[in-house]
Amino acid sequence: MARQNRVLPTGDIVALPFRGAWMGNRGILHDEYGLLGRARWRHPHWIICRLAFKGRRRPIMAPRRYTELFFFDEAVALAAGHRPCAECRRGAFNAYRTAWAKAHGGTPPSAIAMDDALHAARIDRRARGQLTHIAQAHDLPNGVFVREAGGAPSLLWNGALHPYLDNGYGPPQRPSTPTRLEVLTPAPSVRALLAGYPVSVDGPG
Repeated sequence: MARQNRVLPTGDIVALPFRGAWMGNRGILHDEYGLLGRARWRHPHWIICRLAFKGRRRPIMAPRRYTELFFFDEAVALAAGHRPCAECRRGAFNAYRTAWAKAHGGTPPSAIAMDDALHAARIDRRARGQLTHIAQAHDLPNGVFVREAGGAPSLLWNGALHPYLDNGYGPPQRPSTPTRLEVLTPAPSVRALLAGYPVSVDGPG
């Protein structure tokens, strides 16, 4: 049976039979039986990690250890509110910081400063769900996740919407309302993408 540790572009954590290309961390979310409680994060330092690093091995969802979360690709992880890990993905972390500084002005920020800004931009504290914003399609970069009114999350890539199907992307579609889209990817990451962060996607290209 699939574990409940796969993350959707909406930030929801579900049980799906695929593992995905990247791993993440939000703290200890499961109990001694490997079951999630109500909490969906324990700290604001949501990271995107490599699946393999320096030969390290660990049992999945071990008691009193952080909950290993999995994403189909990096675009999904960014949409869910995560950012590159500073240890196992140092190059990507530095590229993200550099793009962040270019977008916001000033010197590259600390991981803590980015995490604080991301947490404020990704969580609707009243609804305890994902915080989204509205933007025009022509103002958005490749690699962001968006949603049309009443629609499912889709990856925006080269002007087309690629519907997310939990284990990949569906055929590209043209937005029916190209001027206004609900953006799932937190605004700080959208600006980093606009400033040149090279997001990794598995499919469109």
